[in-house]
Amino acid sequence: MSTSASSAAYGTWKSPITAEAITKNVTVTETVLVDQATGRVYHIERRPSEQGRSVLVETDTGKDVVGQEWNVRTGVHEYGGSAALVHDGVAYFSNYSDGRIYVVTQGQDPQAVTPGDKPYRYANFEVHPRHPHLLASVLEDHSVDTPATIVSSLCIVNTQTKSVHPLISGTDFYALPKFSPDGNRLAWQQWSHPDMPWQGGQVLIGDVVLEGDSISVSNSVRIAGETGRISAGYPTWANDNTLIFTSDHSGYSNPWKFEGGKASPILSQPVKEEFAPPMWSLDMFPYSIVDSAGTQALWTAVKDGRDTFYIVDIGGKNSPQQIDTPFVAIRGLRSLSQTNHEVVFCGQKVDEPETIVQASTSDLQNGSFKVLTQPSAAVKFSKELVSPPRSIALTVPDDGSPLYVVFYGPHNPSYSGSNIPGERPPCVVNVHGGPTAQVGQGLDWKKQYFTTRGWAWLDVNYGGSSGYGRAYVERLDNHWGQVDVEDSILAAKVLSQEPYNLIDPKRVVVRGGSAGGFTTLAAISIASDLKFFAAAQSSYGVSDLQKLDEFTHKFESHYLNKLIGGTFAEVPEIYKARSPIYHADSIVTPLLILQGEIDKVVPKEQSELIYQSIKERGGVVEYKLYPGEGHGWRQEATMRDALERELGFFSRILGISAVI
Repeated sequence: MSTSASSAAYGTWKSPITAEAITKNVTVTETVLVDQATGRVYHIERRPSEQGRSVLVETDTGKDVVGQEWNVRTGVHEYGGSAALVHDGVAYFSNYSDGRIYVVTQGQDPQAVTPGDKPYRYANFEVHPRHPHLLASVLEDHSVDTPATIVSSLCIVNTQTKSVHPLISGTDFYALPKFSPDGNRLAWQQWSHPDMPWQGGQVLIGDVVLEGDSISVSNSVRIAGETGRISAGYPTWANDNTLIFTSDHSGYSNPWKFEGGKASPILSQPVKEEFAPPMWSLDMFPYSIVDSAGTQALWTAVKDGRDTFYIVDIGGKNSPQQIDTPFVAIRGLRSLSQTNHEVVFCGQKVDEPETIVQASTSDLQNGSFKVLTQPSAAVKFSKELVSPPRSIALTVPDDGSPLYVVFYGPHNPSYSGSNIPGERPPCVVNVHGGPTAQVGQGLDWKKQYFTTRGWAWLDVNYGGSSGYGRAYVERLDNHWGQVDVEDSILAAKVLSQEPYNLIDPKRVVVRGGSAGGFTTLAAISIASDLKFFAAAQSSYGVSDLQKLDEFTHKFESHYLNKLIGGTFAEVPEIYKARSPIYHADSIVTPLLILQGEIDKVVPKEQSELIYQSIKERGGVVEYKLYPGEGHGWRQEATMRDALERELGFFSRILGISAVI
């Protein structure tokens, strides 16, 4: 703490972290790619300053692969991911505006290789090892564009004849087609309604048959996963004879393999840690094969709420070896050189923004890394400003279940604390989306935007969150709008009492987006204590579960079956009991609603219905609609306005003279 530090009331501190500074010209790395033929690293970068478009970039040179008229993004499953592939210097990518696949070589303009007269979307491209002009791909057919009529499949794209050929169909969803190194077999992941991929994902393999200008698959067989009970996923080939994947057969997603006609766990004993995240995006992947013989893998897992590395012996003779690194959030893990045991990944520390990192397994063990990208210039602040995360495990009194939270206390080196005797800070309770997701502990300047102004911040990984095993996820089954809500209230109440006394219980606000927005709205309309939160902010949050069940996109169109306990037709009374729109007359908490105009996941009508209901009876409610925005903010102006608007709203409601 600086010797010249002053004191001031919590929430009124002046901070150099402004909304403009953390949004202007900031880029977001969406995923990392490696050209396995050349060893060159690429990444896809989202640019809020360019209307949120995504760009394929050569990582070492920082050069864009395509021009400003292209948006390297896919709408498969609405959340997209895996929109590009680079092989032997040739880039293949999905263009978001028309959904077509384009091919581009250095110095040339992109050329379409799929038809332009079809409403198709593509993702998860995979080059055949012996016939690189043939790409396997996920195909989503929107010819009849309703959730019940969209058709998903795997296809083959012949980039020479510019034709698309069917490969595998008949199931609701497909992902991750993977050819064996010799090209003779194909593995993939699939699942069917009402499961999400983490509930009943299945891994299959089949024999590849070359047929003229295309490929077919014969003798396909399911090797792992069971509808509604066991989830298997993330397949890749270690070698021609061994397929690696994950399975939560033990209750936790652990490494498995298939060889000799048999599927078996790689680890001699199950590890009670999650070695696979829920697959919300198609570019998610938790491990990489790191040697040419396919005997060793580098895996990421969640331990105590943080990501960590494990070296996994695929033969299963040695126990997994944990590698301690400063990175607490790890994603986009890709093999760079199996000869040198090298990988690249996106790594984030508690006090440093995310960067793309290159390292060998020995480098990781020795603590040495090569940083390939630097954080955006706009967000270079001193580490002294950072409030570190404090992971806390609480207990739910009713049944003794654990409840995991992460607390950030108010921190600014220019202030020694409050000048009001006995004052405790106001607190933002953040409810993550999903709901099957998790808030990690990597640096997020939005949180520090609040903590450097004298606010506390509390992330709640409520029952139903990922990262703590299947049983923890299933705490939310049939109880969405109850367990998540009560856990969020409980967490804040406990931290406001002995032995913690960390926050002011009269100045706790709640906020969340998407599923977190639903929990926020439910917390002020149907919770056991409707007056606990002093203010609330919902971003693109669900207010009417019946409308969500009726109009949401295909990927999540049956998600509520387990979260609520059935369809609306089966349990209409529960849908109405849990929908905030039907309880708007109970809302006394001031509410700020932020919404994207073109959101297809949670349409704007969801927000407008509850806004009108509260407004008509004279409640305190504000509504902001952002043109051109969908489910989540992609544009710089929106990101800045939303952050400033939120802090301003909370401060006004609590009577805090904030410097925004």
